[in-house]
Amino acid sequence: MPDTSFFTTLKNRGLIRIEGKDAHDFLQSLITNDMHNLGVDNILYACLLTPQGKFLFDFFVHKSEDAYLLDCEGGARAQDLYKRLSMYRLRADVQISAEDNIAVYACFGPNAPGLPDPRHTDLGKRSFQKPDHCAERPFEEWDKRRIALEIPDGSRDLVINKSTMDEAHMDQINAISYDKGCYIGQELTARMHYRGLGKKHLKMVRLSDVPDRAELRSQCGDIGLALVRD
Repeated sequence: MPDTSFFTTLKNRGLIRIEGKDAHDFLQSLITNDMHNLGVDNILYACLLTPQGKFLFDFFVHKSEDAYLLDCEGGARAQDLYKRLSMYRLRADVQISAEDNIAVYACFGPNAPGLPDPRHTDLGKRSFQKPDHCAERPFEEWDKRRIALEIPDGSRDLVINKSTMDEAHMDQINAISYDKGCYIGQELTARMHYRGLGKKHLKMVRLSDVPDRAELRSQCGDIGLALVRD
């Protein structure tokens, strides 16, 4: 049976490294997901919010032998996340470093390396190592698949200091724990969820038929994600 494995190089990725004896508790007090659900054989998807529950950053948390690795948006966004985390460090015994530009791959097929993307099984596995003996396909193939699944891609789809977790159904793509207790922005996030306060949500749209007053975000080929009133 032929090997159908392939990979895509993801665009604009950075890496935050957090180590030290307080690293776990430090992240647990800040991010939207529960660090207790993270192991060496899975990835945790989470966000960092403002105190008012608005989007700042999203990232994938990996556990290594001596640190936690945050696969995040690259360039200036990685530096901004580094500065924000450093601001919250205070007296915690953690060391934080950042890389603006790293290689991250989305891998597919029975022999694909990496760990499953926690947002959806159809997004394959995420890997820091370039696959061997495996065909590479264009980023646009992965991007169109993501949009069809109505999954946001960081600040391409979520507006910094404005978007809420509800508008992108972030709980449905495993970005939020409602059981972990307090984190930054937790109160508003929980209130919107339990009271159903959101009136607009990200939806996949055909570019030839974008609804009136919809806010178009990322797009690929003939489809895009748009913020649409329910």
